[in-house]
Amino acid sequence: MSSNSIGSGIIETIKTIVYALLIAGVFRTLFFQPFWIPSGSMKDTLLIGDFLFVNKMAYGYSQYSCPFAMCPFSGRIMGEEPELGDVVVFRHPTTGSDFIKRVIGLPGDKVQVQDGVLFINGEEVPQVDDGVFVETFEPQGPAGNLPQCSNPSPGLGADCIKQKYIETLPNGVEHSVLDIANTRLDNTPVFTVPEGHFFFMGDNRDNSTDSRVAQGAGGVGFVPFENLIGRADRIMFSSAGRSMLFFWTWRSDRFFKAIE
Repeated sequence: MSSNSIGSGIIETIKTIVYALLIAGVFRTLFFQPFWIPSGSMKDTLLIGDFLFVNKMAYGYSQYSCPFAMCPFSGRIMGEEPELGDVVVFRHPTTGSDFIKRVIGLPGDKVQVQDGVLFINGEEVPQVDDGVFVETFEPQGPAGNLPQCSNPSPGLGADCIKQKYIETLPNGVEHSVLDIANTRLDNTPVFTVPEGHFFFMGDNRDNSTDSRVAQGAGGVGFVPFENLIGRADRIMFSSAGRSMLFFWTWRSDRFFKAIE
């Protein structure tokens, strides 16, 4: 084989790789972005180790739609606001990290929590007892964090229990929320959501640093519309282990599960 043939083959291989990367970049920018659940703030809707694709077409596009926030424009194009109850991935307004929470307040809404019960625009959001959520008290995910429990001091391998409720938002969206104990976040002032911003909360209400906590105190605060990346619609894969390669920890019952 001539050196010219070898050189041509290498060039074609490089071109194929470059084209593949460009196609993948366009796909990730315009349509779907992968997201791995790193924490327990959205239990039991989302568990540590759930893997999903974020629908970036749902709310249009902003600079954060591109990898490393490199889209060369400000504001939002083809924008459509989220609805109450949507589970959304967004860029944290101050840290630059990607977060995933549920939309609880739209622009102009007044949001408050009293004794662990959510109020929107002065109206109580009904909760119905749905039993308990039980998981094993053991290190979870790559970080190896232990879950928080309402039953005190369970030993490793024992049941970790949380109270579970079905909450119905004003637009009829029903979703599960968990309660661990009385915490400072169970009683808040009234938050009035500014125009162009949204209020987010985690479903694991006592284990979520969300819009109830000001950005200056390490929380999420009000999130600008521009910072929304996309809507989480479906879990594609799930693993309870410290690595997705540990096939014996895969949760097959969560594969392709719709997010409610």
